[in-house]
Amino acid sequence: MEKGKAAGAITRSFQNLDLNLNSNNPKYTDYITSTFHSSILPLEKSKHPSLVSLCLGVVGKHFEDIIEDLGEIAANFPADIKLAMAAIARRRKLLNDAVIISLAESSWEILDLSGSDVSDFGLSKVADMCKFIRAVDISRCSKITSCGVSELVQHCRSLEILRCGGCPRSDDTARRCLGILKPRLEDVEGESWEELDTMEIAHGAPSLRWLLWPKVDKDSLESLSTECPRIIVNPKPSPFGYRGVEVPREALPNIALDDPIVKDVDPKTWAVSGYSARASSTSVTSATDLPIAEKFRLAFVERDTRLAPKRAKNARQHQRRAEREWVMTSTRAKSIALASQASKSLQNRN
Repeated sequence: MEKGKAAGAITRSFQNLDLNLNSNNPKYTDYITSTFHSSILPLEKSKHPSLVSLCLGVVGKHFEDIIEDLGEIAANFPADIKLAMAAIARRRKLLNDAVIISLAESSWEILDLSGSDVSDFGLSKVADMCKFIRAVDISRCSKITSCGVSELVQHCRSLEILRCGGCPRSDDTARRCLGILKPRLEDVEGESWEELDTMEIAHGAPSLRWLLWPKVDKDSLESLSTECPRIIVNPKPSPFGYRGVEVPREALPNIALDDPIVKDVDPKTWAVSGYSARASSTSVTSATDLPIAEKFRLAFVERDTRLAPKRAKNARQHQRRAEREWVMTSTRAKSIALASQASKSLQNRN
């Protein structure tokens, strides 16, 4: 009985099969179309690199051989090629002051120096040449201090995105740069805000909107949010934007600024033989590699910066307390206070 039921089910299954491979059959047409598109899709995805990308890959593999004559070699290169060479040099841990100054172009809008050996000198020179820069990454740059950031803000008035921090020294530099980034009033004698000129109000970084500082401390974050709410610290990616404003790609975390510049270049360019050993020897100093004395110095500086407002508040309280005690104990102080009150009452009567 069970065998008869099974045979009937198999018979009905074969009858439901459509073995007519007629082109007029819509099922057949859909099948052929889907098969055709699935076979074409891998061909569309496999895009061959351009000749320029191949040339950049060859140059990048031998970049250390042309550093001495880089200024002459790259003199007539287009701006995008120079920017790609800078990105390759950064990935190969070869980016320093001489390299970035030789490649700098006035039309650059982004500058990625993260993890490089560029110092204040190189940053100030590039900032003076590239005045239209709107996004800069100086994270994990142990040789860049607040002096270099000051030059950057002074020359690049279109700066919108700044990425910093990433190592103890860079975090310390970011804390010291808070006064540079926040706007300051040059004219404090004006009677109203309407009388102030724009340049007198926006003296710091007037166009800075996005600040990426992964390990920002609580005091610095509170200071920025209170005194300069225009600067958004560590924006998070969201399909709805941030405060109604779309977060630019350069302001998103875990994304390198120069990734689109070298997206067509073979990654083996910066993974050449001997790169790993050179990277480990010249990599930016991490918290665990710092000497004990440097760790103590950075810890003291961080603690001193954190406790500075509290010390100032205590000093003001002690001063007021001392003045009150002096007034209460000194006969001369009491007479001066009474005379002052009497003169004020006489003036009010008149």
